[in-house]
Amino acid sequence: MNEPSTRTPDPAALAALKHVALAGRLTETKVSCAALADRLDASTQTASRRLQTLESAGLIERDVVGDGQWITVTEAGEMALRAEYADYRRLFESGIELVLRGTVTEGMGEGKHYITLPGYAEQFTRRLGYEPFPGTLNVELDAESVRRRGGLSGIDAVPIDAWEDGDRTYGAATCYGVTLAAGEDGYERAHAIVPDRTHHDEDKLELIAPDRLRDVLSLADGDELEVRVTPTERADSDADAEGSEPSESLATEAP
Repeated sequence: MNEPSTRTPDPAALAALKHVALAGRLTETKVSCAALADRLDASTQTASRRLQTLESAGLIERDVVGDGQWITVTEAGEMALRAEYADYRRLFESGIELVLRGTVTEGMGEGKHYITLPGYAEQFTRRLGYEPFPGTLNVELDAESVRRRGGLSGIDAVPIDAWEDGDRTYGAATCYGVTLAAGEDGYERAHAIVPDRTHHDEDKLELIAPDRLRDVLSLADGDELEVRVTPTERADSDADAEGSEPSESLATEAP
């Protein structure tokens, strides 16, 4: 089985993925290259190449038979489609909100180191409008939220730029404004931080806030948490954007 791709598929491959998904409603469906070629207004050879591209990227799984092929859109493929859907919602709707759910989990305990690095700390304070608690809260998303996560790309967020300290480059990230709910308790001034590159799986989400979230929401490992993601803007008026570099994960708040 192919590993899920972390790259956004090119428009041609995404168009093929959309037609395959529409044909089977995200369930296994039999597809012929000739029929797909007609939908794409392309040659049979082109349709075949696009399916090969989707399979190599881990966006579909297929079983080739004599009169066609059985194709299933993978979880990664569904996430790519959800990201595309989120972009269109961003064009035509206002007040978009994405709800993710999961459980609090212990992280790697390196949050204080990364959150307090000067190149990040200065940007957090200026662009988010607060100095974060030195650590992140790690949330393990449920299966449905992992599928919905692709919608993040369509929500306005705050960029955190890559920076250098002379010895190494620290990567860029994106901060999404979130409000949190744990039982009857809530918290509004928080952000989900998503590094450009991370060793975390798609089922992990990292949160930062001015306060230690475990304390203000009385959270322990295994507790359920609802994360509502809404469009947000930079707290400062300087919205210049610099180039970004690959990033490692910002670590997690100590339990």
